[in-house]
Amino acid sequence: MKRLAPLRIVVALLAGALFGFGLSLSGMLDPARVLGFLNLASGHWDPSLAFVLGGAVLVAVPGVMLQRRLRRPLLDDSFHLPEKTEIDGRLVAGSALFGAGWGLAGFCPGPAVSALSMGLVPVLLFVAAMAAGMMLHDRVIARTLPR
Repeated sequence: MKRLAPLRIVVALLAGALFGFGLSLSGMLDPARVLGFLNLASGHWDPSLAFVLGGAVLVAVPGVMLQRRLRRPLLDDSFHLPEKTEIDGRLVAGSALFGAGWGLAGFCPGPAVSALSMGLVPVLLFVAAMAAGMMLHDRVIARTLPR
């Protein structure tokens, strides 16, 4: 696999660029549009992002079906899937925190990183705070919680 390392990097870069382009094209980089989709009670609900989510499902389902038929990925020794499959309090709390942050800011991690390309200060602050929260979790909180 070491000889495939440069190819893996190129494929990852291309996949990330395609993902970022798709987020931009779909309007997911506009927090106002995302908040318009998430706010059902406003009377001005914007359903357009439901098509983005539906498109993601249409891409993901065949991908998961293909992955289940393969013994290993093309550019790695094995698939890296989560080992833990049960729903617990940590998962529910993390999901609630993610949803609350998405609803307050109109960004989730993928679109936020893609939106860095616009060079806007609020986006930079959001991504910096997000990165700080991730580091805080990995270096402090995750070590104190039972597994």
